[in-house]
Amino acid sequence: MNQRLLHTPEGVRDIYGKEYAKKLAVENQLHELIAGYGYEDIQTPTFEYFDIFSKEIGTIPSKELYKFFDKEGNTLVLRPDFTPSMARCAAKYFMEEKHPIRFTYKGNTYTNTSNLQGKLKEVTQMGVELINDPSVEADAEMIALVVESLKSVGLREFQVSIGQVEYFKGLCQEAGLDEETEMDLRACISGKNFFAAQELLRDRKVSDPYREVLLKVADLFNSMTSLNDAKKLVHNERSLAAIERLEKLDAVLKLYGVDAYVSYDLGMLSKYNYYTGVIFKAYTFGVGNAIITGGRYNTLLSRFGKDAPAIGFAIVIDDLMEAMSRQKSEPETPQIEALTYDPEIPGDFEKALLLARSLREQGKRISLLAKGKDGKE
Repeated sequence: MNQRLLHTPEGVRDIYGKEYAKKLAVENQLHELIAGYGYEDIQTPTFEYFDIFSKEIGTIPSKELYKFFDKEGNTLVLRPDFTPSMARCAAKYFMEEKHPIRFTYKGNTYTNTSNLQGKLKEVTQMGVELINDPSVEADAEMIALVVESLKSVGLREFQVSIGQVEYFKGLCQEAGLDEETEMDLRACISGKNFFAAQELLRDRKVSDPYREVLLKVADLFNSMTSLNDAKKLVHNERSLAAIERLEKLDAVLKLYGVDAYVSYDLGMLSKYNYYTGVIFKAYTFGVGNAIITGGRYNTLLSRFGKDAPAIGFAIVIDDLMEAMSRQKSEPETPQIEALTYDPEIPGDFEKALLLARSLREQGKRISLLAKGKDGKE
C-alpha cells in the first residue's frame, strides 16, 4: 500500500477522540449562548459561484481560493469566508424584510495559503450576522457577544481591539490618495509595517503634513485618550463621524459591562475590503492570530440587490481550542464506561445488554466489550 495515502495534505488534519469531543462541547456552549441572543441557525453550501468571492466583493485574493469547475463550465469556489454567503442568503430570501435579521452559522472554510505560513487551510468557524440594523447598539451587541462568548468557554484573559475603517478612509480622502495608494497603505498599516508605509507615502509623493498624520494612525490605540488625539489630527467630516461613532459605542459597551475587555486601535484595518465602519478582533495569549474577527459591512448586500446595513463576526474554533488548551481551560467531556460480558456464559450478554440499556437511558456512555477465552478483555 502507498504510505502516502495515510497522510493528509499540508494544511488539513484529522480530529478524533477526546480532542473532537472537546471541540464539539465548545461549539455547543457557544451555540447555546448565541441562541440566547435570538440568533437563528442557517446553513449555506460548502462551495459557491466564484463571483460570490470575487475581487469586486472585497474578499480574499483569488490566488488563495480553491477553485474548480462544474460540468457546465461554471467556476466554483470552496468558501473562504462566510459573510458573502450570508449576504447572498439575506438578499435571496429576505429581500423585502425591513426588521432586523439574526443568523448564526457553523462550518468549515478553506483558504489556499502558502505552506510556509504554517496555517491550517481548513478551519471551523462559528459566527453571527445581524442584518437590517445600522445602529450603534447593534455594534455594541456584537462586541458584547464576542466577550460573553469567550467568557462562556472559560477564557478570562483576552482583549477585543476595535477599529474604524471610515476614519482611515476619510483621512485618505482628505489627503487626496488614489484607490491604489489607499489599498497599498492599508496593507502596510494593517501589517504594522511602519517603514514600508513611510516609504510608500514618500514614493507616491504624499505631502508632508498628510504623510505625518497617516503614519500616526498606526500609533492610535489602547484608550479613549487615543480617540481624542485622533480627532485632533483630522478635519474631514467622515473621519470625525467615525470617532463620534466609537465614542457612542464605548458608552453602550459600558452599559453591557464589557468595557474592561475593550481597547481601540485606529491602525487596525482588515484584509476584507467589504468592511465599512467599526471592525474588531479578539486576541488572547497562546495564539498568534486573532481568534475572533468581525465588523460592519453596510454596502455588501447591495452587491446582491438588497440595500441593507449589516454587521457580524466569526470565531475561529481551531484557534480558540488551541488557546483554551494552552490556558488549561478546556471543557470536561463525558467519560465512556466499559461493560464486559463473557460470551462463554449463557445469558451473560443478555444481562450485560439489559444493564447497558438502563445506564444509557440515565445519560451514561457505555461500550459493551466481550471477554476473551482467557477471561481478559
